[in-house]
Amino acid sequence: MFARKGLEMHALKGQVALVAGATRGAGRGIASALGESGATVYCTGRSVHGKPATSGRHEIIEETAQIVTARGGVGVAVQVDHTVEDQVKALVARIRAEHGRLDVLVNDVWGGDELTEWSKPFWELSMDKGLRMLRQAVDSHIVTSRHATPLLIESGGGLIIEITDGDTFWYRGNLFYDLVKTSLIRLAFTMARELRERSVTVLALTPGFLRSERMLEHFGVTEANWREGAKKDPHFIASETPLFVGRAVAALAEDPWVAKKSGRVFSSWELSREYGFTDADGSRPDFGKYFEETFGQPSKKCDDAFYEYWRGGPVELLYSDWP
Repeated sequence: MFARKGLEMHALKGQVALVAGATRGAGRGIASALGESGATVYCTGRSVHGKPATSGRHEIIEETAQIVTARGGVGVAVQVDHTVEDQVKALVARIRAEHGRLDVLVNDVWGGDELTEWSKPFWELSMDKGLRMLRQAVDSHIVTSRHATPLLIESGGGLIIEITDGDTFWYRGNLFYDLVKTSLIRLAFTMARELRERSVTVLALTPGFLRSERMLEHFGVTEANWREGAKKDPHFIASETPLFVGRAVAALAEDPWVAKKSGRVFSSWELSREYGFTDADGSRPDFGKYFEETFGQPSKKCDDAFYEYWRGGPVELLYSDWP
């Protein structure tokens, strides 16, 4: 079994990664951690300097690329709408022309925050919003994998990671949201099956309660005093920074035996136990342990407990916030 106490400095130097959806949240954390390991990281998204694409948000991909470079990698910002096939094809062609290889693809495109109607049963949901969510958060992943995978194969194999929410099949609070997040787990399984003889590993990965930019603002705190947010929601005390799931991605990319994990779903806290990496402050958040201590083992009883909790407020207060 491959294990280590922490990430190796510049272990991914010379490797090329694409983080699709790197504007903020988990995507920015993932790009940053790959930069720590020395990779060249293409940071894509729709929000660029002077043209933010998400209402109320100010983060842009140029900032993410700068963070990657500052941490020791090479950050490259490219404006891409991953639902537009021609833009994705052009992106892959650029990576091929500039580097001739691709080693890691992380599908983190989301864009569904403004589309999720948490308080409504499925028969009252907006079909327009729901179908747009599927287009933005599932179709985009398929389009990107479709065009990036040939380059991964040409490069001698590599890693595809689908960023999801949750590593079990409990109800996620909204029909379309639930369909998106479980579909990404299934997508990883399906692609892994078809790539099993091509030296390309595919898996799904979930963070815990993500302490993203949006969550910090929601609770009126900063990273320096984030624990104050637990006064509004006690579950916030078990949160993790986006860098934590990012370091999980970097650890997977560095693991020479990662192919043994193909087709499965993993969590940031689970991989932290295995690989030994920590969060930005040196801590090791374990949302899985917190989950079991608070709600019990995943089961129908646990599912019902979550449902009762969700009825009291939007599910995003408990879980993640994707760019």
